[in-house]
Amino acid sequence: MKILVVTVSDRAAAGVYEDRSGAAIEKTLKELLPDAEVSRTVVPDESAEIGRALEKGIAVDVILTTGGTGIGPRDVTPEATAQFCKRLVPGIAEMLRAESLKQTPGAALSRGVAGVRGKTLVVNLPGSVRGAEFCARLLGPVLKHAIEMMAGKSH
Repeated sequence: MKILVVTVSDRAAAGVYEDRSGAAIEKTLKELLPDAEVSRTVVPDESAEIGRALEKGIAVDVILTTGGTGIGPRDVTPEATAQFCKRLVPGIAEMLRAESLKQTPGAALSRGVAGVRGKTLVVNLPGSVRGAEFCARLLGPVLKHAIEMMAGKSH
């Protein structure tokens, strides 16, 4: 399984802020899926930059983004993801929000989406380290089955 983690952050992209949420997701995935190949990249909060990162990652099985899912003026990750994906998978985003709400009321402000393009699943995770790690743990058990379904191997 090949996974790309895309951190969406102006400050991390500029090198003034360490990409801690991307690192937390990578660490969590390696614990849950030890055979997975995980790579990371960082882009600013710009739709075009997010879109380019998603395009470059189209050869992987899963792209997880972190950051840019809130209601701030520069939070555009859900829109860029929805534009990139050919089909949305609302159940994943609903699950992440519902479980996250049990941890923090701030999860109600998450606008993250999930979708598919070709044989690649794309899921938006929160930008906070705690939220990103929590959601990555929730996704772990779902990813293998999702990849099999996209490949037509499972129903």
